[in-house]
Amino acid sequence: MPIQIANESNNSGGGGGGGHEIKVKIAYNGEVMITYIDESISYEALCREMREICRFSSDQVFTMKWVDEENDPCTIQSDIELDEAIRLYEVNRDSELVIHAINIKLIAVPYR
Repeated sequence: MPIQIANESNNSGGGGGGGHEIKVKIAYNGEVMITYIDESISYEALCREMREICRFSSDQVFTMKWVDEENDPCTIQSDIELDEAIRLYEVNRDSELVIHAINIKLIAVPYR
C-alpha cells in the first residue's frame, strides 16, 4: 500500500518564483509522495527535488514520466517537456501533476 509523505521543505521553484504552486504527486518504488513546486520551476530544479524526495544519490540515473490526458506516458527530460506538462496541467485544470520516477538501475535487462 502506498505511503503518502508531505515534503514542504523548500517548495523548490527554481525559476524566478512569483508563480503559483502546483501540487505534484510523485510515484516511486511503490510509494506516493506529495510536494509542491512553483509553476516556473526549471528541469534542473525539479531533478534536485526528485533526488531529495526519492533519495537518489547525486550520480543515480533516473527518468521522470507523467501521463497525459490520452493516458500516454510522456518523458520529462528537458525544460520544454516540463513546461508542456505544466501547461497541460493548467489547461486541463488538474488537481495535481502526477510524475513517476524510474530508477534506471532497477530496470531489468534481459540476458542474451
